[in-house]
Amino acid sequence: MEPTTDPIPSGEGMHLRRLRDLPSFEVADGNPDVRGWTVRGGDGKPFGEVYELIVEADALKVRYLDVELSADLHINERDRHILLPIGAAAIDEDADNVFVPSLTAETVLEYPPYNEIQITREYEQAMLLALRLPLSEAQPRSFYEQPGYDDQQFYQRRRIG
Repeated sequence: MEPTTDPIPSGEGMHLRRLRDLPSFEVADGNPDVRGWTVRGGDGKPFGEVYELIVEADALKVRYLDVELSADLHINERDRHILLPIGAAAIDEDADNVFVPSLTAETVLEYPPYNEIQITREYEQAMLLALRLPLSEAQPRSFYEQPGYDDQQFYQRRRIG
């Protein structure tokens, strides 16, 4: 797949972008760039690797981790990517791991795949439901102000391994 500068369409317009497509953006000082890190489930078993960060450019915040699932899971190649809301994961900086407590190598097989076509509000809600996170009744402008998107939780849970 070749990088593109086109935004990823969403239910609210063109507000989500791949970090690689934003040359003037970079991961904030003091925070690790988790691309390439192993993603492990709540059972500690690896099931993928962080492929890319999806950001809301206007808010200057990472909203999703694009995770490429392991070929060992025997998933069709076109369904091998998933998006994880940033607040649903935690990092272990010492070992370059990202932990997703609510998923395992088995349950990730039921998670909605991400095909880089469109990120709709319905897709975002399906992700939250798959992670057993509550859906916010908030207006669309505050959709990302719920716990599943709290990047401070992601970066504050360091060295948990």
